[in-house]
Amino acid sequence: MQVVRLENRLPEDFEPLRAAAAAEGWRHMDRLAAEVAAGAPVFRALFAVREGGALLGIGGLTDEPLPDDGAPALRLRRLYVHPDARRRGLGRTLATALAQEGLDSVRRLTVHTEDERAHAFWRAQGFEPVADRAWNLEFRG
Repeated sequence: MQVVRLENRLPEDFEPLRAAAAAEGWRHMDRLAAEVAAGAPVFRALFAVREGGALLGIGGLTDEPLPDDGAPALRLRRLYVHPDARRRGLGRTLATALAQEGLDSVRRLTVHTEDERAHAFWRAQGFEPVADRAWNLEFRG
């Protein structure tokens, strides 16, 4: 398993990952492609996880768009692991790389989930539920 930093560009083999997400009903890989195509420096970090050369997951780190108390925060977003590669630690490895990157510059990381499985995944990574915020989970380092 290898985690690779992407320089605000998507890998050439991104399409199968995007198609797998779309087949599951997830639109966030389409959003990721649109954000990167727009050319705006949206992501502070964008990482891919590969195994045997194959792209199996991706995720990014952005400024928290709606910080509520003026304290800087970063949001982990667009994390996706191909369904055939799940339950092997790739998502955890990718999330850890993003969190380490983020905690080098801020003390709060946020995530917004709408899915119970995603919520449980982030809880297992040490994120705690919060209410009345633009995000519903956070990690304070």
